[in-house]
Amino acid sequence: MADANDTQNASLAAYQQYVQQVMDERGFDDETVSQKFMLLLEEAGGFAKAARKQANLAEATDATADTLSDAAADVFAVLLDICNQLGLNLEQAFIKREHKNQTRTWQ
Repeated sequence: MADANDTQNASLAAYQQYVQQVMDERGFDDETVSQKFMLLLEEAGGFAKAARKQANLAEATDATADTLSDAAADVFAVLLDICNQLGLNLEQAFIKREHKNQTRTWQ
């Protein structure tokens, strides 16, 4: 069984491998990319709700929200799961993209 403690001070690639293992263990390995994108949007909504709550913005009186950090972690895990299913190494993609971004002009 995967252990979250094994990911402390880990690389992004290690997190991605961990998420692959836990998604298999939890039975999410048979979901399609489309289904995982729906879950990503759901988790992003939870993240937005938690951010609104932290900013003391108006919300329904019966609304519940995860903590901001919990919601962000959920979004991160689902993103890594989608990357795994698509065969994308997110760490390498991020580094490559940042190299490109460093050469761009920002206004």
